[in-house]
Amino acid sequence: MREEKEKLMTELLSCADVLTALGDRTRQHILLCLLRYEGDCDGLRIGDFVKLTNISRPAVSRHLQILKKAGIVKSRRDATKNYYYVDANEECMDNLLKFVEHVKLFMNILPDRKGEE
Repeated sequence: MREEKEKLMTELLSCADVLTALGDRTRQHILLCLLRYEGDCDGLRIGDFVKLTNISRPAVSRHLQILKKAGIVKSRRDATKNYYYVDANEECMDNLLKFVEHVKLFMNILPDRKGEE
């Protein structure tokens, strides 16, 4: 049991940035805007987010940087304009899925959970 807990802690640390990024309602709203309005992978500019969310430019920029660091959002530069789009890092998403699956399995082997549905 101890080894399983240690493994879970390691997996949690490997996807902590993704969990932190996804755990904030403002960032969830920004991701929803991207999924709803980005079009043919052109992406959205910070000004677009400001109009869609009524969040200040500095706050939008900060939230986008957190999403980029977590490997959920990428940006591309076109002349002087930056466009943001959803393009999750496969390794980050694999780590998250592995952690969630492991938690699910771990919860089923706990003594007080055996036989429960």
